[in-house]
Amino acid sequence: MTWTADAPVRAELRQSVFTSILVYMLTPDQATSGPIKADGARLAGGTARRIRPDIYQQLRERIVSVELVPGTAMSESRIAESFGVSRTPVREAFKRLAEDGFLDVIPQVGTFVARIDLRAVRDNHFIRETLECRIVELCAVRMDGAARRALRANLAEQSAALAAHDPVAFFRADEALHVLLARTAGHENAWHVIHQAKSQLDRVRRLSLADPGRSRRRLKEHRAIVASVADGDAAGAVGAMREHLATIFEAIDNIAAENAHFFV
Repeated sequence: MTWTADAPVRAELRQSVFTSILVYMLTPDQATSGPIKADGARLAGGTARRIRPDIYQQLRERIVSVELVPGTAMSESRIAESFGVSRTPVREAFKRLAEDGFLDVIPQVGTFVARIDLRAVRDNHFIRETLECRIVELCAVRMDGAARRALRANLAEQSAALAAHDPVAFFRADEALHVLLARTAGHENAWHVIHQAKSQLDRVRRLSLADPGRSRRRLKEHRAIVASVADGDAAGAVGAMREHLATIFEAIDNIAAENAHFFV
């Protein structure tokens, strides 16, 4: 049996698709500066539609980056005002963030950025190690000239960020390296799984950037990984990745000890 949408349903579907495309085309500045009027995007009633900012994603990033440190009090009304929205979407974002372990809601007291759960961090690390070792193994087999150039260019970006004492740029280049490895392995979507799973681990990694010595060690380890995959050495790449992730794991206890008030 063939189902055919009637005219109102087709119109609604077209509107939904148009809105999705418009959101996708927003520039980074537009995407982070609050609600935006969709000039030229007219609905059936002739009214310009306002696109709600992704409050959940932006707050999540601020928590993961430790811009909002553990223990920070979160006010629905102040955040709603900063985004130019009502408290309802902020309340929805808070609910999701609490479910994800990023916020603690204490009845009759308030809402606070959750402290970092070391058990979750260790689980995150286990998932990451399992997937990324397989990724570099495949990457070494599928390596080509374009991939080698992209990986070496990324190492240059990391080195420049380190020389400029820019921990944010270094972190972004670090993340980009792992995306390149997954893409070369033919499993870029696997990185999305890793990225989602390692959110609590990333909070620890961001804290570690305060120590330039740790970043220098990360770069040295990244160079070893790239050298192995570039040479097509699958076993060497797995070993280098495992060593890289092991040093991150070993640093967790030290970082937790240095920032005990941020952890549970």
